[in-house]
Amino acid sequence: MFATGWIERVSRIHPATPFVFWLPVLAALSVRAVRSGVGAPLFAALALGGVLLWTLTEYTLHRFVFHYVGPRPWQRRLHFILHGVHHDFPDDADRLVMPLGISIPLGAAFYVLLRAALGPVLVDPAFVGLTLGYLAYDGTHYAVHHLPMRSRWARRIKRHHMLHHHAEAGARWGVSSPLWDWVFGTLGARSRDRRA
Repeated sequence: MFATGWIERVSRIHPATPFVFWLPVLAALSVRAVRSGVGAPLFAALALGGVLLWTLTEYTLHRFVFHYVGPRPWQRRLHFILHGVHHDFPDDADRLVMPLGISIPLGAAFYVLLRAALGPVLVDPAFVGLTLGYLAYDGTHYAVHHLPMRSRWARRIKRHHMLHHHAEAGARWGVSSPLWDWVFGTLGARSRDRRA
């Protein structure tokens, strides 16, 4: 797909790879948080806050970064590499989850920011929640494109994302949740048509 061999290699990733890398990291951070005295209710609240922060991050990245197509040729090329390739080839199973070359630096940056905001003890549960949210996003995105979606909620998530791909590329930015599309009014024309 890419003429440059190294871009072709790093743009492909097995869908299990983020889970294999991040779950042991999250387990270690969870253990460290508990050993530092973070109780279960506080851990759960911070982790839930982290998940919520991820859903907003997912929405923001998808809307303002992944879909930004600048006027310069290098900006259009960067858009294609980051996300345009996914819209051109939405069923390519090796390009449905974020490569570790992107998720590890992003994860490190979020950890540093959360640590600055929450301190050295409370950062771990919040980062665990944020990263579980990210893994839910990657898993949901893969499932929407490649797995049967049997439950009512799963079918709604699939429909939401497929409308983004095939009918409303300028709307429906949430992948794992339509929450922020609802909050910011970006559910698209089909949603408005159903209410009328």
